[in-house]
Order: sequence, then structure tokens, then C-alpha cells
Amino acid sequence: MSRAFKPLEMADRDVFTRCFREDQPNGSEMTFTNLFMWRHRYRPFWCEREGCLLVVCRPEGLPPFALQPAGRGDKRAALQILCEELSERTSDIRIRRVEERFVTEHVDPTRFEAVYDPDNSDYVYRTADLIRLSGRKYHRKRNHLNRFCRQFELRYRPLDLELVECFLDMQDSWCRMRECAENPDLLSEDHAVREALTQFEQLGLLGGAIQIEGKLEAFSLGEPLNQNTAVVHVEKANPDIPGLYAAINQQFCENALSGTAYVNREQDLGDPGLRKAKESYYPHHMVKKYSLVPL
Repeated sequence: MSRAFKPLEMADRDVFTRCFREDQPNGSEMTFTNLFMWRHRYRPFWCEREGCLLVVCRPEGLPPFALQPAGRGDKRAALQILCEELSERTSDIRIRRVEERFVTEHVDPTRFEAVYDPDNSDYVYRTADLIRLSGRKYHRKRNHLNRFCRQFELRYRPLDLELVECFLDMQDSWCRMRECAENPDLLSEDHAVREALTQFEQLGLLGGAIQIEGKLEAFSLGEPLNQNTAVVHVEKANPDIPGLYAAINQQFCENALSGTAYVNREQDLGDPGLRKAKESYYPHHMVKKYSLVPL
């Protein structure tokens, strides 16, 4: 890796925040929080060149890849720099998870092939739909949530320092149920969730929890993504309580995200069950993403 690139640290947050404010993203990857909480898995390195923020990820055991340049600078020149950096590490040069808007506005089709990546495309919903669950299409969701509310007396609480320890205890329980220690992907996710929880104040995260009979049973973490969209990075609930995932989704949106027009609930990663769950809430639109491959 060129000396110009450096590992991501908490001290870099202001630089990322500035660049993303100047060039507001739609994709869920393009936040400092997302890059920071997953940094042990993806090992991001970054620098500023050509007036752009450049990020190269080096996941262990997989080819390195770059994310789309962000900022007000020369993005075509920035793409060339990223390709040169990647060429020193791999023959499989790819700029991944690139938003469709970026492809349309900044990519020369004579230099790159844009390959559609449905597994990493984000589901975006109208916040009001997730809060109200109005209309015929949400009839089943509404009934499911109403049954839950009749059966359980819930208490919603916003994230604060007192709750962080409870969140960590719940994450322990969730990981024991899912046997995270036996699954590398779940183990990486566990590490990422812990990073987000223990650093939530520094990261500026929004969080909410549901308590039932005094016990924390669900929590969610998110943050603003751009001027009209929030992104939900983490959502966990006790799977033995029917309707609890629907409840934390609705309650977090109502209590923490109601000031935004849209909620980005990230991608399905090609998982059929996750895809079905995300489609069942009827996304308003998708943030379509592509991989750029040099020709």
C-alpha cells in the first residue's frame, strides 16, 4: 500500500464527515461509522488525492477492492489512482459497491465495465410507511405488530450510556443463540456491533431499545446518511418473541428517525431469507450498485 494511504482511525472521523457532507452518499457503505465498525474485517486504508477521499479495503483472504471516490474533486483521476493502487496488490482490479448515480455521472464507459451487483444494492423505504404501516399492502405487518402489542407491554428507550452495557449483554445472548463462535461471518458481525456500541458517542450514533418486563429484548443503531435519508446499521431482537423485529423496526423509526424522509436498511447480501424480509416492507426504491472493472 502506498505511503499516501493510512489505516482508518477514530481521529479520521472529521475528514470523512467533511467529504461526505460535500458529496452526500446514497449507499450505506459510505459513512465513517460503517467503515470504522467493520474495519477489522475489511481493513480499510484511505487518503485524500485529487480533491477526493479514496478508500481501499483489504479483507483477509479475499482480493482487495476500492470504494467509489467521494468529495468535490476530479473523480475520474481518483479512479485511476485507485486502480494503480489495486494493481500493486491484485490482478482482479475492482471498484466495488459503486452507486448507479456515480456510474452515470463520473465513469467513462470506454475505460470501465460496470457490472450490476444486486446483492449489495440497498433497500430504501419511506420513513412514514415504516412508522404507520398504512394501506392494504401493510395489512399483514400491521396485524403482526398489533398481536405483539396485545401480548406484550413494551417500553421503548433511546440509547444512552446506561443502556450500552445492557446492549452488550444482549449481543452476548444473541451470539450464543446463533453460535457466532462457529461462524466467521457472525463473529465479524459481533465484533462490528461491539465497536459501534462501545464507541457510540464518538460515532454520533442514534440508538433505541425495547424492554419487555424490564429486560432488554431488541435494539437498533443508525445515523443520518444524507440530508433526507437515515441508515440503519444494526437491528437485533430476541428471535423467540414473535413480532419483536417488526416492533423494533417501527419503534426506532418513529422515535429516532421520524425527521427523515427515507430510511436505508442496507443490502440483503444475496441471502434469500433476508431478501424476502426486506421486500416484505415494500421499498420505495433501491440504491443500485455496481462493480467497476477496467477494460
